[in-house]
Amino acid sequence: MTQNPLFAALLTPHRSLSPQGIRGVIVFACVMAAIPGFAFFAMGAWPIVGLLGLDIALLYWALTASLDDKHAFEEITLWPDALDIRHVTKRGRETTLSFNPFFVRFAVVRDGEDRVTALKITTREGAYEIGRFLTPDDKENFARAFRPALDRARR
Repeated sequence: MTQNPLFAALLTPHRSLSPQGIRGVIVFACVMAAIPGFAFFAMGAWPIVGLLGLDIALLYWALTASLDDKHAFEEITLWPDALDIRHVTKRGRETTLSFNPFFVRFAVVRDGEDRVTALKITTREGAYEIGRFLTPDDKENFARAFRPALDRARR
C-alpha cells in the first residue's frame, strides 16, 4: 500500500500576460508609437520612426521571452521519511534532491519591511533556495503551509 505524502506542492512561475495579452500590449504600443512617428516623419526626421519600430520589436521580444519560463517548475513532496525537491528549468533540465526531514532546517528570509525574500532549505551539505520565482506573497503562503508539515514529519 502506498503512503500519502504529508505535503505536496507544485510551484510554477506567475504568468501575468497570456499570448493574447501580449498581442494587445504590442498593438497598443504600435498605436502610441505611431502618433509621434507621423509627426517626426512629417518633419523629415524619418530615422526616429525606425527607432520607434525597434522599441516595439524589443518590447515584443522581452514579453515573449518571459513566456518561455512557463515550462519551469518545482515540485516539493514531504514524506514521513524524506523531503523530495524536483526542479525543472525552462529548458527541461531536471534536478532532484532528497533529504531526511529530521536533518533539514527551513528558513524564511525577510527584508527590512518584513516581506519574504527567500525560502531556504538548509542541511549539513549546504543551503538550497526553493520557490525563487515566486512573489513575496506566494512565498509567505508556501511557508505558512510547509512549516507545520515539516514539523509533523519530525515527530
